[in-house]
Amino acid sequence: MTDTTKLTSSTVQNPVLHTHDVTVDYSGKRALNETSLSFESGTVTALIGPSGCGKSTFLRCINLMNREIPGCVVGGKIVYHDINVNTKGIDTLWLRKRVGMVFQQPNPFRKSIYENVAFALKSHGMTKKEELDERVEKSLRAAALWDEVKDKLRDSAYALSGGQQQRLCIARTLALQPDVVLMDEPCSALDPIATFAIEETISSIARNGICVVIVTHNMEQATRVSNKTAFFYLGHMVEFGDTAQIFGAPKDQRLNDYLNGRFG
Repeated sequence: MTDTTKLTSSTVQNPVLHTHDVTVDYSGKRALNETSLSFESGTVTALIGPSGCGKSTFLRCINLMNREIPGCVVGGKIVYHDINVNTKGIDTLWLRKRVGMVFQQPNPFRKSIYENVAFALKSHGMTKKEELDERVEKSLRAAALWDEVKDKLRDSAYALSGGQQQRLCIARTLALQPDVVLMDEPCSALDPIATFAIEETISSIARNGICVVIVTHNMEQATRVSNKTAFFYLGHMVEFGDTAQIFGAPKDQRLNDYLNGRFG
């Protein structure tokens, strides 16, 4: 990697990740204004706000996914372990191994349950069967899926339910041992039972020291799973703080109006 910049954050003592004045423009039109946030290991941060407010745009900045959109320009600093990754010289494969992503719709590969988890490991050079077996089991356990699939690892991932497929995608992400996991509305397509299982998985991941950043429209979900919450509105990050404070004593009137259903 080249062209990196050492930085520190004054927002939290030891952030695994922080952003400084991050902006996003699509073909010259501003979609996200200067946003500075810090994220710690072992915590869940929820990004909330009405549709089109910039929260998913911000999330996709963190692992540089917005770079793949023609006409998109991301400004500011995105700092992962003191390295500014928002540079031309950064190795995105390295970054996305360390900063994993789970999408809104489950997207398992057209492979077996086992191969869905093992595929990325093999791509990164792990070839010994014993090591693969151990990592696959560990990842499926971390995603609370092992007990449900341990006897059918060679079955197609498409035989699983939607909620199981999403947990498989989480296991696939965890297999590479990231220390940050990004989730873009991971429960939006799931029923309440499957949603509960995903929320339990998110909490377990954080307890194991991983930093989780989740975009959600579900206010109850944000209060259940997150330690910190950031509210976005019309391309601005309006308020950030402990989840209990954000929901119990919002400081900004726009956040108060949003939480009381006056818009959304």
